[in-house]
Amino acid sequence: MGRKSRKTNPHLLTLVQHLKDVGRSNEAPVWRDIALRLEGPASNWAEVNVGKLDRYANDDDVIVVPGKLLGAGELKKKVTVAAFRSSGQARAKVENAGGKSLSIEELVRKHPEGSRIRIMG
Repeated sequence: MGRKSRKTNPHLLTLVQHLKDVGRSNEAPVWRDIALRLEGPASNWAEVNVGKLDRYANDDDVIVVPGKLLGAGELKKKVTVAAFRSSGQARAKVENAGGKSLSIEELVRKHPEGSRIRIMG
Protein backbone atom coordinates (compact mmCIF):
# COMPACT_ATOMS: atom_id res chain seq x y z
CA MET A 1 0.00 0.00 0.00
CA GLY A 2 1.41 3.38 -1.01
CA ARG A 3 1.87 6.30 1.29
CA LYS A 4 -1.03 8.74 1.23
CA SER A 5 -0.12 12.22 0.02
CA ARG A 6 -0.64 14.94 2.59
CA LYS A 7 -0.37 17.68 0.01
CA THR A 8 -3.63 19.48 -0.69
CA ASN A 9 -2.62 21.98 -3.40
CA PRO A 10 -4.20 20.54 -6.58
CA HIS A 11 -1.75 22.45 -8.80
CA LEU A 12 1.20 20.92 -6.96
CA LEU A 13 -0.28 17.42 -7.08
CA THR A 14 -0.87 17.59 -10.85
CA LEU A 15 2.62 19.03 -11.41
CA VAL A 16 4.26 16.22 -9.43
CA GLN A 17 2.32 13.57 -11.34
CA HIS A 18 3.12 15.26 -14.68
CA LEU A 19 6.84 15.41 -13.83
CA LYS A 20 6.84 11.70 -12.98
CA ASP A 21 5.04 10.83 -16.22
CA VAL A 22 7.39 12.94 -18.38
CA GLY A 23 10.39 11.50 -16.57
CA ARG A 24 9.24 7.96 -17.29
CA SER A 25 8.18 8.49 -20.92
CA ASN A 26 11.34 10.42 -21.91
CA GLU A 27 13.73 8.50 -19.65
CA ALA A 28 14.71 11.79 -18.00
CA PRO A 29 15.56 11.19 -14.33
CA VAL A 30 15.91 14.93 -13.67
CA TRP A 31 12.12 15.40 -13.75
CA ARG A 32 11.56 12.49 -11.34
CA ASP A 33 14.15 14.01 -8.98
CA ILE A 34 12.35 17.35 -9.00
CA ALA A 35 8.99 15.61 -8.43
CA LEU A 36 10.37 13.78 -5.40
CA ARG A 37 11.76 17.02 -3.96
CA LEU A 38 8.39 18.77 -4.40
CA GLU A 39 6.58 15.84 -2.76
CA GLY A 40 8.56 16.34 0.42
CA PRO A 41 7.70 18.78 3.19
CA ALA A 42 7.57 22.42 2.11
CA SER A 43 9.98 23.24 4.93
CA ASN A 44 12.61 21.20 3.05
CA TRP A 45 12.03 22.95 -0.29
CA ALA A 46 14.84 24.98 -1.75
CA GLU A 47 14.81 28.74 -1.26
CA VAL A 48 17.29 30.23 -3.72
CA ASN A 49 18.15 33.91 -4.00
CA VAL A 50 19.12 35.43 -7.33
CA GLY A 51 22.51 36.23 -5.80
CA LYS A 52 23.15 32.49 -5.55
CA LEU A 53 22.24 32.12 -9.23
CA ASP A 54 24.81 34.78 -10.08
CA ARG A 55 27.46 33.03 -8.00
CA TYR A 56 27.01 29.44 -9.20
CA ALA A 57 25.36 29.58 -12.65
CA ASN A 58 27.00 30.22 -15.99
CA ASP A 59 25.62 32.30 -18.84
CA ASP A 60 22.83 30.55 -20.78
CA ASP A 61 22.32 27.87 -18.11
CA VAL A 62 18.87 26.38 -17.64
CA ILE A 63 18.17 26.07 -13.92
CA VAL A 64 15.28 24.51 -11.99
CA VAL A 65 14.57 25.53 -8.41
CA PRO A 66 12.35 22.90 -6.76
CA GLY A 67 10.88 25.45 -4.39
CA LYS A 68 11.04 29.23 -4.21
CA LEU A 69 13.11 31.79 -6.13
CA LEU A 70 13.68 34.90 -4.02
CA GLY A 71 14.94 38.35 -4.99
CA ALA A 72 17.88 39.00 -2.64
CA GLY A 73 21.14 39.84 -4.38
CA GLU A 74 22.07 40.92 -7.87
CA LEU A 75 22.09 38.94 -11.10
CA LYS A 76 24.35 39.82 -14.04
CA LYS A 77 24.16 36.54 -15.96
CA LYS A 78 21.67 35.61 -18.65
CA VAL A 79 20.02 32.45 -17.33
CA THR A 80 16.70 30.66 -17.76
CA VAL A 81 15.15 29.86 -14.39
CA ALA A 82 12.10 27.77 -13.57
CA ALA A 83 10.71 27.55 -10.05
CA PHE A 84 7.51 26.39 -8.40
CA ARG A 85 7.16 29.86 -6.87
CA SER A 86 9.05 33.07 -7.55
CA SER A 87 8.77 36.50 -6.09
CA GLY A 88 8.00 39.40 -8.39
CA GLN A 89 11.33 41.00 -7.54
CA ALA A 90 13.21 37.81 -8.48
CA ARG A 91 11.38 37.54 -11.81
CA ALA A 92 12.16 41.18 -12.58
CA LYS A 93 15.87 40.74 -11.78
CA VAL A 94 16.15 37.65 -13.99
CA GLU A 95 14.46 39.40 -16.90
CA ASN A 96 16.47 42.62 -16.44
CA ALA A 97 19.67 40.57 -16.71
CA GLY A 98 18.47 39.24 -20.08
CA GLY A 99 17.27 35.86 -18.84
CA LYS A 100 13.88 34.17 -18.70
CA SER A 101 11.76 33.28 -15.70
CA LEU A 102 9.45 30.33 -16.38
CA SER A 103 7.20 27.99 -14.50
CA ILE A 104 8.30 24.37 -14.19
CA GLU A 105 5.47 23.32 -16.55
CA GLU A 106 6.75 25.66 -19.27
CA LEU A 107 10.28 24.34 -18.88
CA VAL A 108 9.08 20.73 -19.13
CA ARG A 109 7.30 21.60 -22.39
CA LYS A 110 10.50 23.18 -23.79
CA HIS A 111 12.93 20.48 -22.54
CA PRO A 112 11.00 17.21 -22.08
CA GLU A 113 14.18 15.15 -22.41
CA GLY A 114 15.71 16.99 -19.44
CA SER A 115 19.14 17.45 -20.97
CA ARG A 116 21.33 20.38 -19.88
CA ILE A 117 19.06 21.13 -16.90
CA ARG A 118 20.69 22.05 -13.59
CA ILE A 119 18.92 21.73 -10.25
CA MET A 120 19.80 24.42 -7.74
CA GLY A 121 18.83 24.33 -4.11
